[in-house]
Amino acid sequence: MFDALPAPLNSVVPFLIVLGVLVFIHELGHYLAARWRGVHVEVFSIGFGRAIFSWTDRRGTVWKLSWLPLGGYVKLHGQEKPEDADDATRAAWLSGKTFHEKSVLSRAIVIAAGPLANFALAIALFAGLFAVMGRPVVTSQLGEVVASSAAAKAGLQVGDVITSIDAKTITRFEQVREIVGSHPGQALKLVVDRAGQMLDLVVTPDTRVVGGVATGLLGVRGGATVFEPISTIAALGAGVTQTWDVTVQTFDGVIGMITRRTSSDDMGGPLRIAQMSGQVASLGLASLVSFIAILSVNLGLLNLFPIPVLDGGHLVFYAFEALRGRPLPARAQEYGYRAGFAVLIGLFVFATWNDLGHLGLFRWVAGLIG
Repeated sequence: MFDALPAPLNSVVPFLIVLGVLVFIHELGHYLAARWRGVHVEVFSIGFGRAIFSWTDRRGTVWKLSWLPLGGYVKLHGQEKPEDADDATRAAWLSGKTFHEKSVLSRAIVIAAGPLANFALAIALFAGLFAVMGRPVVTSQLGEVVASSAAAKAGLQVGDVITSIDAKTITRFEQVREIVGSHPGQALKLVVDRAGQMLDLVVTPDTRVVGGVATGLLGVRGGATVFEPISTIAALGAGVTQTWDVTVQTFDGVIGMITRRTSSDDMGGPLRIAQMSGQVASLGLASLVSFIAILSVNLGLLNLFPIPVLDGGHLVFYAFEALRGRPLPARAQEYGYRAGFAVLIGLFVFATWNDLGHLGLFRWVAGLIG
């Protein structure tokens, strides 16, 4: 898709497109919610620093595209509290249109709208892909059989098509996974199509215990993927389902890294996203759109984490304010923001370190020293 660009730009241009779309939609959520709740928006900026160009609309909102493209922001009118503003700032406030004077519910809606917009974008992109290309379905044909696994011991081979399990008709690999997973250590009768020859096999799934729950494991991987045509309404439902599945998988991955159930080496930052943007863009528009949808879910979920500085941290403060009938003490909020900022800096440094390792920088330095 971007093959005609000079080599250094093959990743930079797709990365800027991906990041620009995600940031714009996120900030647009805040902007539209602010307009709905009667809050004046002073600035809508994509990027930070000096503006490349800007214009002011008839409502007085300044729209900017800035030089540093790693994010963006919406500046809400009167976002600072009266006690934190000087006399000149307070004198310029428009009565009834400041953020701080709105109810807790209105402020929470404005803040939550950013992450929710990212989820809405993911649903729209997935639904659009499914409506145009069809819903991807992994067939019950086996693409891999792990050596010494339950499947290998039962005689299953790559290319076999599982047509039924215990007399239940099978058409998708997802059905195989569900049935096998719910029958650990129990014998299952399979009917398999092997190059036109129907075979009866018996397989006893291996047992894997995760979190105290036993799950059946066959030791196979699905093969071919086909696209089933679906209606626009069905595509919208499939987009919601796909977004939910990505959200659950992402959240499970984060919890796994926190509990050390999975490796934290997969945590990536801007450098990894830039590299992957170029790789995915080379596969075509559909792959790039799917990649943007997945990243949009990640961005929305990340911003809902209860870390001060992030949207989720603000929502936690508003929840305490609603319960107490008044805001948390200024000192408590200040300490919270400091801690949240420290956490974000730590995560950024760690992710960047991982990125540099995956890009081979450390191996290159070691080679120079050697």
